[in-house]
Amino acid sequence: MTAVVRIGVVGAGAIFRDRHAPGFAKVPGVQLEAVVNSSLTSSERAREEFGFARALGSWRELVADPSIDAVLIGTWPYLHKPVFLASLDAGKHVLTQARLAMDAVEGREMLAASLARPDLTTMVVPSPMSLWADACVRRLLVEGALGSLRLVRVFSGGGSGDVALRQQWRRDRRLSGNNVMSLGILYEALARWFGHATWVQAAEQIIDPGGPDGPADVPDLVSITASLPGGAQLTLDLSPHARFGEGNGAWLYGSSGTLHVDLDARRLTLHRQGVSPEVVTPLPEEVAEWQVEQEFVGAIRGENAVRLTDVPTALRYMEFTDAVRRSAASGSRERVAAV
Repeated sequence: MTAVVRIGVVGAGAIFRDRHAPGFAKVPGVQLEAVVNSSLTSSERAREEFGFARALGSWRELVADPSIDAVLIGTWPYLHKPVFLASLDAGKHVLTQARLAMDAVEGREMLAASLARPDLTTMVVPSPMSLWADACVRRLLVEGALGSLRLVRVFSGGGSGDVALRQQWRRDRRLSGNNVMSLGILYEALARWFGHATWVQAAEQIIDPGGPDGPADVPDLVSITASLPGGAQLTLDLSPHARFGEGNGAWLYGSSGTLHVDLDARRLTLHRQGVSPEVVTPLPEEVAEWQVEQEFVGAIRGENAVRLTDVPTALRYMEFTDAVRRSAASGSRERVAAV
């Protein structure tokens, strides 16, 4: 018989509506037990919309509830650490939306707490933007389709970048932490292909000073140079003010070929001298899709391990975003801490 897993949700916003609610609905034996939003009124609306058994008055009440087996944290980042730690203290499994925390200092506390409770499943929602391409890109690199990798150029402007301007909390460091726009989620995807950077050099700028909710202190333009394993160099530019033209994607330049990863069109194109550009189709077994809820519940039941994303992996991109922040502030090259 499938073990029932009763879920409590702290923050049932757009991502819960679009991703988690339908995802949990596909997993047998999952019950949406309780929900807490920013007010009891919005919690009641979420209860009615998604079919939770109860709406509660505070996240502390939810975490302490003995009828709840696992907690999903869907709040703004400033609450991720306190809800995560309290949930583990209460003996709950935890799934938290990305980013892991406000900064790597908080992330290290969360990692230590998760390691102290190996009986509980902890998981962070993974970067979904490249799941369709990750395995194929890694294979092409291993097979030497590009020769020796020399330079990786990445640009992110439209799509999620526009959200950075529409949602004021993303421009407020007290609520969002050290991440800048889609930097953390993009770096997580890149690290699946290449491994982790060892140093960064970054520059930041605030172009749009903010909206009616207050001035922004999180930049809306960042340019980064970083190392990659094997000696290749990464250049990464993000800004919602440069969203027209090439689109969001990565260009991998090797000694004998270039691979364009088009994140908007979900297309891989291989360029080699003297040969027409070739559209590379990932093998069926290489294409991954969103399976966050299935993986989380499966890990709780002992059916599988957490693959995307565990807490140590999430901490790695927090260390990268912290190094970017330090470099932009100091004007100097900064080391990216290992985990």
